[in-house]
Amino acid sequence: MRVNRNSRARSGAAVGLTVTALAAGLTTAAGPATAQPRSAPAVTWDCSAAYRIEQKLSTGTTWRMCWRHDAEAGIILEDISYQPPGETKPIKVLASARLGQIHVPYDDGKAEYDDLTGFGFGQGQVNLTAAECPGGTIKTVKVPGAFWSESENVKGLCTTTRSRGHAYRKLADDGSKVYQAQGKDLLVYGVNKVGWYEYMTEWRFQDDGTINMNVGATGSLAPGDYDAGDGRGWPIGNGSAAKATSHSHNVFWRLNFALDGSTKTKVEQYDSAVSAPTGPNEGPTNKTTRTKITKELAGDAKNMRWWRVVSGTGKNKDGHARSYEIVPGATQKYPGRAFTNNDIYFTEYKKCEQFASNNLGNCAAGAGKSVDKWVGGETLTHPITWVNVGFHHIARDEDQEPMPVHWQGFSIAPRDVTAMNPLTPAELADQNGIPRNQ
Repeated sequence: MRVNRNSRARSGAAVGLTVTALAAGLTTAAGPATAQPRSAPAVTWDCSAAYRIEQKLSTGTTWRMCWRHDAEAGIILEDISYQPPGETKPIKVLASARLGQIHVPYDDGKAEYDDLTGFGFGQGQVNLTAAECPGGTIKTVKVPGAFWSESENVKGLCTTTRSRGHAYRKLADDGSKVYQAQGKDLLVYGVNKVGWYEYMTEWRFQDDGTINMNVGATGSLAPGDYDAGDGRGWPIGNGSAAKATSHSHNVFWRLNFALDGSTKTKVEQYDSAVSAPTGPNEGPTNKTTRTKITKELAGDAKNMRWWRVVSGTGKNKDGHARSYEIVPGATQKYPGRAFTNNDIYFTEYKKCEQFASNNLGNCAAGAGKSVDKWVGGETLTHPITWVNVGFHHIARDEDQEPMPVHWQGFSIAPRDVTAMNPLTPAELADQNGIPRNQ
C-alpha cells in the first residue's frame, strides 16, 4: 500500500501562415451544390470485447470507442467514433484522447511535481462503488502494482449516461408548437489517487457530437502543507495557526485526431477584429481571418480566436469539410515554466512524445523532455494537439473535509461534421439553408 505524500517531499517556432480574409458572416469553401458527400468508413474494432464501449443514447446517437490502461497516463480512449441519427455509418473522430500531464508547482518554490510521470498517477487507479456510477457499468481495469487496491484488478472505469438539459428549443413562428429536446451524454470516467489528492478524469460524449474533457481535483488538502508562514498561503481551521500552501494544477491533454479515419488532418486558426463604425448610420464591423497552420505551433488563446482540426478526406452531405473546433475552458496560465507558457500546442506526431513535461519516451538525444521543445518548425502532416488548462489553487475553509471537486477542462465541438443539427426533428429537416415559416 502506498504512503500518502503528507509532506511535499515526493519523489519561436517557425509557422507557415497562409492568410485568407473572410467577410463578416464567415463562410467556408464548399464544393458545388451537386457535390456528393464522401461516406465515412465503417468502424472496425481494434480491441477485444472487454475493452469496447458502445452506447446508443436515447436521442439516437451512438458513440463507440476502445479503452486501455497506461502505467503513467491511466485510462486512454482510442478509436473514438460518432454516429448521429441520419448517418448510415459511424464517423471517426479521434485515434486517441488522454491526459498528457498534471504539473503541480507550489508557490514557495520548494516543491514541483509531474503527477503522471513522477508520482504514480496510473498506479493510483482506485475502485469505484456502485453509487458512483448510477445506472451504469463499472469495468475492471488491470493495474499492475496498484497502490490503492489489494488486487491488480481494479473496478476503476465507469460508463453511464446523464441528462444535460435542453439540447435545443425553438418556438414555431406562428406560436403553435415548441420544438425541444433534452440532451443526453455518455459519461466515461475513472479516479486516480495521488497522495492526498484524488483526480477524477472524465469524458462526456454528447448526442450532438461535442466531447467534453475534464479533470476534477478532490480528496484532501495535505496536512503537511499547513506551513505557509511566508504569506503565500491561506489560513485553514480555527484562527491562523495553519496556513495551506498555495499551488497550481496545470493539466495537459493529448489528442490525436483521426477525422474520417485519417490522421492526416489540417489545422486552422481564426481571428476576428472589430472596427469602429465608418458613418453615423453604421454599426461596428467584424472581419474574420483564417490562418492555415502548416508548421508546428505554440499558440495562445485570445479574445475572438479559435482553432479547428479539419478532415483531409471527409465531407458532410452539404459538401463541406468535416472538422472539430477546440473550445477552451476557464484557465489560469502558469508562467513559471516554458512548457506552461502556452495554451495550445500543435506538434508533428512522434511516437516518443507522450507527456508534456518529464516525458518518458525514448526520443533522440537533444529532443527535450517537454512539449515546448518539440515545436521546431516541422511541417504538420499528422498533427498532435496538446491543450493546457491551469488552475491556481488558493485553499479556503470550504476545502475541508473532504475537498469539493474543482474542475479544469475544455471541449471539442463538431463544425460541419453533419449538414444540419444532428438532432433536428423530422418536421424541420427541409430547413437546410432555405428559410421557411414554421
